[in-house]
Formats: sequence, structure tokens, C-alpha cells
Amino acid sequence: MKSSPEQQAVDAAITSRRSIRAYLPQAVARADLEQILQVAGRAPSGTNTQPWKVYVLTGQRKAQLSAAILAAHQDPALAAQHTEEYAYYPAQWVSPYIERRRKVGLDLYALLGLGRENKAGMAAQHGKNYEFFGAPVGLIFTIDRVMGQGSWLDYGMFLQNIMVAARGRGLDTCPQAAFTQYHRIISEQLQLPAQETVVCGMALGYADHSKIENSLQTERIGLQEFVNFVE
Repeated sequence: MKSSPEQQAVDAAITSRRSIRAYLPQAVARADLEQILQVAGRAPSGTNTQPWKVYVLTGQRKAQLSAAILAAHQDPALAAQHTEEYAYYPAQWVSPYIERRRKVGLDLYALLGLGRENKAGMAAQHGKNYEFFGAPVGLIFTIDRVMGQGSWLDYGMFLQNIMVAARGRGLDTCPQAAFTQYHRIISEQLQLPAQETVVCGMALGYADHSKIENSLQTERIGLQEFVNFVE
């Protein structure tokens, strides 16, 4: 059956979403940001709790947060004092997840010409996370500590809505769990209420397609590997 123009537009926004790691300095209009977040807020949530809260950083405030995190990240002794508040990844990796994780990392570093022995280069690339990869907009997401696991599932749908809505407007994003390690610095810089915990960060802006890292295309497994039709 032939797809309608509406279906094609939605599918294109979803399938063209990639984690972009280099951005143009071009500013994003405040009206576009507000519309993206308003649209994203239509994400479903259990009993309509809407557990998301967003801090939108631009200009000097974004630069200040980046500088504070990088000061800790670039000092091994200081970095060791900062740990994640919640476990994003498993404590023990097993197949097939460890192979997928390794492949995307190796593919990215290969594009950048970084061999496994170039630890300094890898660390520098990782540090770009905390500058939101040069994006003009940095988003920090928080959730009230009282909320349960179901609200975190709801939050994922909200984040996906932001990324798809951004693509529909010619913008790109990169969701970033890397920020969770430095939640204490983020809390201090943004003066977060004590009941809020950092979920993740996200870069948002216009992709710089001249940068080799933005040519990375991650692989996706086929339906036969994750779908069971029960008839």
C-alpha cells in the first residue's frame, strides 16, 4: 500500500534522526524551541503525570556550564569524585549488547582517525559531549525523585518527541547520557531544586555536514531479531 504524504513525512523525521556530534554556530529561533517543546509535551504519560522538566541553555549560561564540567572532567582526580546518580548501562555487559556498543564506538573513532592506542584523542572526543558538541542550544532534563520507573519510560517518549519534532524543522540533536556523571555540578550551576535529578542532556542545532563524524550511520537489526508475531 502506498504511503500518504503525511506518513512519509513522519517516517522521514523518525528515520533521518541521528546523533549529530558537530554543529553550525547558527542560532535556533526561540519560537522554534518553544514549538518543539510544546509539541513534545504531547507525549503520553501514566495518568497524565507529565514528569518532565527542561532547562534550555544558550549563550553564556551554556558556556559556563560546559566550562565547569570540563574543569572536572579534564582532571582525573576531580573526575573520579563524580559518579552517575542512576545506572544507565548494565553493571555487566553480555552479548549481543556489548558487540553493538563496541561497534558504534569503533566506527566513530575510525572515522575520526583515532586508533585504540590514542587514549588522549578518545578522551578529547568524549569531552566534546560537555560542550554539547558545539550546538547553539543545550538541554538538560530533570525528573522529580519521587517518580517511579514508569515515569522514566514516559520520559523516553518525551525525549523522542523532541528529537523527531526537531528533525521535522530541519534541526538535529544528540541525546547525551554523559552529563549524568556530573549531576552535582549541573545542580549547582542551574540551582536545581533538591528533589530534581538529572536524567540526561541533549545538543540541539543545525548539523555541520562538513564534519566527518556526522557521516556515521549506525546499523539497526532486522525485524526477525526483535519481533515475534504471535498468531
